[in-house]
Amino acid sequence: MSIIAVRIEKPDDLNVIIGQAHFIKSVDDLHNALAGASPHLRFGLAFCEASGPRLVRHSGNDQDLVELAIKNANAVGAGHSFIVFLREGYPVNVLNAIKQVPEVCTIFCATANPVDLLLAGTAQGRGIIGVVDGGGPLGVETADDQASRADLLHRIGY
Repeated sequence: MSIIAVRIEKPDDLNVIIGQAHFIKSVDDLHNALAGASPHLRFGLAFCEASGPRLVRHSGNDQDLVELAIKNANAVGAGHSFIVFLREGYPVNVLNAIKQVPEVCTIFCATANPVDLLLAGTAQGRGIIGVVDGGGPLGVETADDQASRADLLHRIGY
């Protein structure tokens, strides 16, 4: 077995959701869940099929994001994994809808941070074993930091 890290390539302004599902219909169901979450949400998704023709299935309503999802899915190459890129929306707006898709087994991350996927490789193929999401802490928040966090959440409607 080998362990490798694959950096998810994305612009800083995009959010990404990476998970695992188990059925060819996952692409259609994920598309419907995302499309139903917000009329303004722009997204692209790709799913690595793990049996049969083993294709990278894809969908979305923004061709640039679809192409980016395909590129990253090919780089990851882990069976039954999916990747979703979001614009004009945040993971918090769609995670519950994605989790309700019956084929979804797990969500590994949902972030705008840089992401490295940790993959295990065997003779059979690759699987995601974890993620590195952003950087480590630089300190402990102060009362001013807590007030800034509360202000941000208020400004964006939470």
